[in-house]
Amino acid sequence: MENELTRLDTITLEIIRGKLIAVADEMGLVLARSSMSPVIYEVLDFACGVCDAKGQLIAQTNGITVFTGTFETQIRTVLAKFRGNISHGDIFLMNNPFEGGTHLCDVCIMRPIFHSGELVAFGIALAHWSEVGGKTAGSLPPDATEIFQEGMRFPAIKLYDRGVRQEAVIDIISANCRLPDMSLGDLNAQLASVKIAAMRLSEIIEKYGLDTLLASFDHILDASEALSRVAIAAMPQGRFTAEDWIDGDGIVEERFPVCVAVTIEGDRISVDFTGSAGQVQGPVNCGIGATISAVKTILKALVDPKAPSNDGWFRPLSVVCPPRTVFNAELPAALGWYYEGTGHVSELVWKALAPVMQDRVSAGSANSLCVTVLAGAQASGERFVLVEPGMVGWGATNERDGASVVSAITNGDTFNYSIELLEAKFPLRLHQYGLNIADGAGAGRKRGGYGAVREYEVLADDASLSASFGRSIEKPWGLEDGMPGSCNRVEIIRGGEIIKGARLPTISLKAGDRVKLVTGGGGGVGNPRERSVAAVADDVRNQYITPARAKAEYA
Repeated sequence: MENELTRLDTITLEIIRGKLIAVADEMGLVLARSSMSPVIYEVLDFACGVCDAKGQLIAQTNGITVFTGTFETQIRTVLAKFRGNISHGDIFLMNNPFEGGTHLCDVCIMRPIFHSGELVAFGIALAHWSEVGGKTAGSLPPDATEIFQEGMRFPAIKLYDRGVRQEAVIDIISANCRLPDMSLGDLNAQLASVKIAAMRLSEIIEKYGLDTLLASFDHILDASEALSRVAIAAMPQGRFTAEDWIDGDGIVEERFPVCVAVTIEGDRISVDFTGSAGQVQGPVNCGIGATISAVKTILKALVDPKAPSNDGWFRPLSVVCPPRTVFNAELPAALGWYYEGTGHVSELVWKALAPVMQDRVSAGSANSLCVTVLAGAQASGERFVLVEPGMVGWGATNERDGASVVSAITNGDTFNYSIELLEAKFPLRLHQYGLNIADGAGAGRKRGGYGAVREYEVLADDASLSASFGRSIEKPWGLEDGMPGSCNRVEIIRGGEIIKGARLPTISLKAGDRVKLVTGGGGGVGNPRERSVAAVADDVRNQYITPARAKAEYA
């Protein structure tokens, strides 16, 4: 009888696990469908989920992978700051990179969920606002040297206090961003999302009881931890290192060295970034919360990429990163383009483990979010801001060629804009969107995936462009004699003049100017001469490679 009860209890806990994942998915649907920014509802630049009363992630929806690893640190900031002052009806607002956030555009809404006066969970929704003020439209100045130039900073404040909206906060937001209706619309979408979390958890408690819900939290975390430890224990043991370069910071073109040491010992893994470059002038720094989250992304990909994520998976992980370095920046560092830093964090760990885990790790990718911000005024006078990530080529694996035109490693399940939406919403005309065949991808027994060429014409007389593309000098690395991939760049075409660069300061544009976004291909795996004749012939037939290039690289 006791075994039967235990079996039934386990089944109940698994049912609740499924319900919690469904809650997180519903939160994501509500957020995407009610937001006003295309970067949220089209690109899916958001993440949301359910955390326990300590801030531990229990269930999340798919989205930006590097966001969900920051949930715990942001909630713990709230718990520490408002200890003894968290009540039913409170909702917290935060976007501070120095308290666990990412950058100022990524605004986090946290709603504590109570039952009979007891704090039992948090609903959390984090989304990229297209505008939070700062020195340039879009709030991502590529030449910022301190965070104060990047926009409004919310250091964990109450947006609602016991159910009463704090109108002063709304007034501050309205007065300090260029698109207040859009930003406040996105805020309302996030509020709707966390409201869903509160409603659905109340329903679960009503049906199963509070004790059963809390037991399910422990079950989810403990079960995932156990699976993670088993997976880590089965990995190659030892200390593995990697080095790389950050190609400029938006202020200087100097390259900055970064490095990592990954130690796998038994069922634990530690990641140490000691020796990486110090805090830089430009906005490619990242805070420690974002750095830890980027490492979590890789660990999850290695131990079980398909299983739903929660903080139990990461209990065997420890991260070391000295303060005032590029991966652990401190006030007043600029962090607007933090994802360039976190991309290197993830890829360093990836690179360190690639030689010993080739069954799970690919060669290097053109690892940059390749973000552009186009802003200005429509013919009607209405202001617009287009924030768009680029899609890059990934490295090959032992088993297959690299993926082409997909998001960089920390950006998860995100997209770029469809051509139809791009031309309908913004004063642009797209002239070209295709594979970057000219620059190619890393040759090898398995070749790298291709990047893209995306070229559009500006139709507005009042416009500006900001861009920051990494991997513009250091090519994506190959494995086992595979060749390196190709680099990223931006081109602005004005009549007969072509301006080329990677981390471009904000540049004024007018009608007729063209912007060409070129992303690189991933690295190859294995000696190119070992590639099958049929595979090379297929690439020539599909016009992925010219006959001359095929002869030069594979003959």
